[in-house]
Amino acid sequence: MTPAARVQTAIECIDRVLAGEPAERVLMSWARGSRHAGSKDRAAVRDLVFGVLRRWWSSAALGGGADGRSRMIGFLRATGTAPETVFTGDRYAPAPLDERETEEHAAPDWATALDCPAWLAPKLERSLGPSFAPVMEALQDRAPVFLRVNIARTDIEAARGVLAEEGILTRPGPLSPTALEVTENARRVQISAAYRDGLVELQDAASQAVVDMLPLDGVSSILDFCAGGGGKSLALAARTGAQIDAHDADPRRLMDLPTRSARAGAAINVVPPADLPDDALYDLVLVDAPCSGSGAWRRSPEGKIRFSDARLVELIGLQDRILDNALHHVAPEGILAYATCSLLDDENGQRVEALAARAPVDHLESRHFTPLDGGDGFYCALLRKSSDTR
Repeated sequence: MTPAARVQTAIECIDRVLAGEPAERVLMSWARGSRHAGSKDRAAVRDLVFGVLRRWWSSAALGGGADGRSRMIGFLRATGTAPETVFTGDRYAPAPLDERETEEHAAPDWATALDCPAWLAPKLERSLGPSFAPVMEALQDRAPVFLRVNIARTDIEAARGVLAEEGILTRPGPLSPTALEVTENARRVQISAAYRDGLVELQDAASQAVVDMLPLDGVSSILDFCAGGGGKSLALAARTGAQIDAHDADPRRLMDLPTRSARAGAAINVVPPADLPDDALYDLVLVDAPCSGSGAWRRSPEGKIRFSDARLVELIGLQDRILDNALHHVAPEGILAYATCSLLDDENGQRVEALAARAPVDHLESRHFTPLDGGDGFYCALLRKSSDTR
């Protein structure tokens, strides 16, 4: 495919997203039906689609319209490509720009320019303070790719060497001593020997830093209460010999964990909801709660587009219920760690304050990470459960 043909394909995919189809499903459907498209074509189209998703509102403003074609025009302008060099009308290329599309447009308002949902901007501004604009700007661009080195099997330099043998170049990442940032050939990671042999896992640097925060001295039992795919369980297993139980309200999310555990040489027990005894107590319970995902919107930009005030209210209620349920499984004097990949104080500090107001816990420590720190946006608070209650 020519570069212009890739742009035209991306426009068609964006129009399907506008019609309500999930972006991943759109791209998968296109790839399956386009046998002529090679791996580089698929990667390029994906990058274009996700580039527009990250700049959903500013691209429309700069392109003078809300459809896929207008948004692509705006995206190209925002990222330094003159649209007329691509919209040529040549074979498989988008049709040439019309008179309206060549007009200059007024500068977008501040929320639009930052690709921040207008309804959410005041909350994010209160949560982030002076970092609001720089963080929103960071979310407009592609996220770096980070690996976690499995220190139970290797060390940083040895892992870098194995990856380099396959052309995957890395450098030590920010925030965690186990993090590597991939600087070249990130798409080769999952077919590499280092990944296959369990030397590395894909995991954001801030997510690794959250695990680094968890106090493990004297801890013999850990419950990963909202384990999802089990990335934090695997990171914990590399650092401790404690019993680790991985639990999730949706057991389907844990289906791949046994395979991942075997690859990493980790001992993790998968505990479906029905198999978690009501009286089970743990020294440490980690709650990586369902949330807006606002700290990871550059990885999942569609979440920003689909997010709503009603969904935020729903999530806050869910987070409170999960914290209450998780605290029930913390042993007296044990630790409850509450984490989200959210930038919103509504989902972070306010939830901790609300829990402390209704339950016997002491707030020990909390940390905020934003994309300005190098990884995704994350929050983590550590709370100790009082000894005078279950």
